[in-house]
Amino acid sequence: MVKTALKSCVWKTLFWIIFAVALYFCFAILFPLDVKTAAMLWIGTIAGALSLLFATLKIYTIAVEDSGDDNMRRIAGHIFKGAMAFLKREYKILFWFALLIFALLFHFIDLETAICFICGAACSATAGFVGMFVSTKSNSRTTEAAKKSLNKAFKIAFSGGAVMGLTVVGLGLLGLSILYIIFKDPAIINGFGLGASSIALFARVGGGIYTKAADVGADLVGKVEAGIPEDDHRNPAVIADNVGDNVGDVAGMGADLFESYVGSIIAAITLGAICLNLQGAFLPVLVAAAGIFASIFAINFVRTGENSDPMAALQRGTVVAMAILIAASYFIIKFFLPDFTGIFWSILTGIITGSLIGFLTEYYTSYDYNPTKSIAEATKTGPATTIIAGLGVGMISTFLPLILICAAIILSFILAGGLNAYTLGIYGVSMAAVGMLSVVGMIVAVDAYGPISDNAGGIAQMANLEGEVRERTDKLDSVGNTTAAIGKGFAIGSAALTAIALLSAFATVVELDKVDILNPFVNSGLLFGAVLPFLFCALTMGAVGRAAQKMVDEVRRQFRELKGIMEGKCEPQYAKCVDISARSAIYEMFLPGLIAIAAPLVVGLGVAAFTDKASGAQALAGMLMGAIASGVCLAIMMANSGGAWDNAKKYIESGHLGGKGSSEHAAAVVGDTVGDPFKDTSGPSLNILIKLMSIVALVCATLFI
Repeated sequence: MVKTALKSCVWKTLFWIIFAVALYFCFAILFPLDVKTAAMLWIGTIAGALSLLFATLKIYTIAVEDSGDDNMRRIAGHIFKGAMAFLKREYKILFWFALLIFALLFHFIDLETAICFICGAACSATAGFVGMFVSTKSNSRTTEAAKKSLNKAFKIAFSGGAVMGLTVVGLGLLGLSILYIIFKDPAIINGFGLGASSIALFARVGGGIYTKAADVGADLVGKVEAGIPEDDHRNPAVIADNVGDNVGDVAGMGADLFESYVGSIIAAITLGAICLNLQGAFLPVLVAAAGIFASIFAINFVRTGENSDPMAALQRGTVVAMAILIAASYFIIKFFLPDFTGIFWSILTGIITGSLIGFLTEYYTSYDYNPTKSIAEATKTGPATTIIAGLGVGMISTFLPLILICAAIILSFILAGGLNAYTLGIYGVSMAAVGMLSVVGMIVAVDAYGPISDNAGGIAQMANLEGEVRERTDKLDSVGNTTAAIGKGFAIGSAALTAIALLSAFATVVELDKVDILNPFVNSGLLFGAVLPFLFCALTMGAVGRAAQKMVDEVRRQFRELKGIMEGKCEPQYAKCVDISARSAIYEMFLPGLIAIAAPLVVGLGVAAFTDKASGAQALAGMLMGAIASGVCLAIMMANSGGAWDNAKKYIESGHLGGKGSSEHAAAVVGDTVGDPFKDTSGPSLNILIKLMSIVALVCATLFI
């Protein structure tokens, strides 16, 4: 039955791809473009459609694999139902939110922008749904494959992640290409980015609250108080915890990078249309298309052996994708913009910067290096010193990535045009962001592999499978922890460049050639923007704390009232814990989201109402600069602190410093509990906060002209 359904899915996808291509030709006939511009959009459309086709084929290859015995399917079914139930509840609420924003855009901007907003929101939601569906169907198949070999299990887990990566880039590029063919106006397709950003913020915040409420409840009560292993079937919060891995690190991360991917392309299109020509405007589409082809090739290039390191295979695939993209970008610019070869060096700067930020993130969060080992050593003297050491590592870890981001901005500006061609230099900065994000299909594939491996290990533990199976899934999971940390570092670095590019696009559209920092409206906006990330984090951290307290109370109640749980004679009430996480996430995600959307409008239009539109634009630019500066630093600190605390705990669990059950392990669990909302809720959500505020400003730029 599953095989038949998946075959039907393949044919349906092929139908829609053919339909999209036919639609393209219709629009090409009705709205003709010059040959080179049409070629760019045609290649972008083909690349997006091809990405979706390959994603569908990956789904089919996963579906035909064995999903395990009845017990494994039962456990995986609990995870699948919990994930789909949360997504359904979240999307019901977001449907009405999207309609409200559609109405406001229609009234205050125009109908075309409102339509693009709905398309962006729909594509972002679809990418999240597909990723969640496939990841929750891949987990038990990965576990079953681990009975046979590490390589087979790795192949299935990575294929599940690849579906998410290919869906993100396919929907993003296909949507942008078709919408431009229809509307032919960069100002209108900004609405697509706003739709993507809005859904991404709620997916990231809601998913982060969900997963960390479950994780904290499972760890504090199950591991510390009850003394049972991680992923033990006796823990009432274990299913909610496994659901949360998918909600946060698949749907949340996918939506985050989908938004960055779309935002960087939109910013470059806007700046290219102003400072160059249509070919310059659609160069980012062509580079992104090259990134899709590179990612598809690299995804199929990833292989590992039974005794090989899966991390090496993932790194090899990423390097191959980047190498292909670099070569393709060189020839693309030589053909389409031969007089502006400096743009190639800007793209190369972005690609290299993304790689270096990923390396630094691994250095500060992996227990193979000294920063995380120093946190593990601090557990000898208790939880307080563990937390102090983790905060210190997080703070110092902001310095080098910020140096790299600053260097990337300056180098890409100088290489593209510099002070002699200022606007062209700004375009170079936006193309650096596009270069960094063009292989996001591969980056998301590597990142989404982690939760699938984690779930596979959980199923192996709950199903009481042989130790050899658990060893294989643990090996996959340990690599997944590192890839998750690298993915977060990459997301933050790309968010910084994307936000700068969007801010530059806003300033260019409103003809804001300089921002006077001595202007009281500007410096007040700067300070207000700088405090917004702290307010945002306070709300999201508080939300996790409240949700986690409810989860802890429920887990304790079940251990207290349901006799026989510890002996395995009574199955815990998993659904109640899942419901607590879902309700808390839905309820708590809206206030932070509304702040992100409302703040730019309140500052910009508020100042404009009391003075003039030019002052409003100046104040808004100041607010965005403050938010970007503090938001990027805070995001790096929180993500790296959380990742280092997590891996310090795993370092001890691997047999160091007394191992599981020791006082050091108990201190590490406390540190990891503090770090959970740092790395999976507040930190990653800041990426979207700074980008969403920038895209809101860009969409509403006409109000300041």
